[in-house]
Amino acid sequence: MDKVSFGFEDVAPEEKTRRVGTVFSRVAARYDIMNDFMSAGLHRPWKDMFVRRVKPRAGESILDMAGGTGDIAFRMARQGAHVTVSDINEDMLGVGKERATKQRLEGLRWIPQNAEELSFGDGQFDAYTIAFGIRNVTHIQKALGEAHRVLKIGGRFFCLEFSTTTWPGFDKIYDAYSMRVVPKIGKVVARDEDSYRYLVESIRRFPPMGEFKAMIEKAGFVQTRVEPILGGLVAIHSGWKV
Repeated sequence: MDKVSFGFEDVAPEEKTRRVGTVFSRVAARYDIMNDFMSAGLHRPWKDMFVRRVKPRAGESILDMAGGTGDIAFRMARQGAHVTVSDINEDMLGVGKERATKQRLEGLRWIPQNAEELSFGDGQFDAYTIAFGIRNVTHIQKALGEAHRVLKIGGRFFCLEFSTTTWPGFDKIYDAYSMRVVPKIGKVVARDEDSYRYLVESIRRFPPMGEFKAMIEKAGFVQTRVEPILGGLVAIHSGWKV
């Protein structure tokens, strides 16, 4: 049987899906505050930059996959886009719905979905976004294929994800911080060290920027582009369906 990565472990595909679900159910309630602690707040300008690249327009139909607590969806909805927020984890969607209610944001659709097997018809969306979620998908190539399928001709794909920084020296500092410090922050802030150890390990197992770009092209996207941030610590990947 083919194995897939769950952090530094290799497990059966169905085991990864189950374990990832458990991780996000456990961290959902404190996911956003942990993002602030782990990135020193940098995830906010990264997400702002990401949405600027997407350029959501009023009336557009956008699927925000692995949308969880709504950070990306809220930014796009405020620009008039009709956003469908989907996530395989209903606990994460529940947190997002609560946040939307508190912020009095309306017009968002919240639909549980598995990125590998979307229930939407072909050519439904003007754009597909996924931020810090695709590395947790069990079969990434299948998810990319589904993203291509549900986009309209002329539709655009945008992915924000951690990668591997190419800045000499900084890579060692970040490795030490992420492997030694982040799980301890998870223990104190989210009371869950193991889940945050997995999330850090999952970054290490994610394909490098060039390899992931090739996977996006294999799914059928053209004019693909990679925009590294902090030397590739984070990267914005994009492509078009023609």
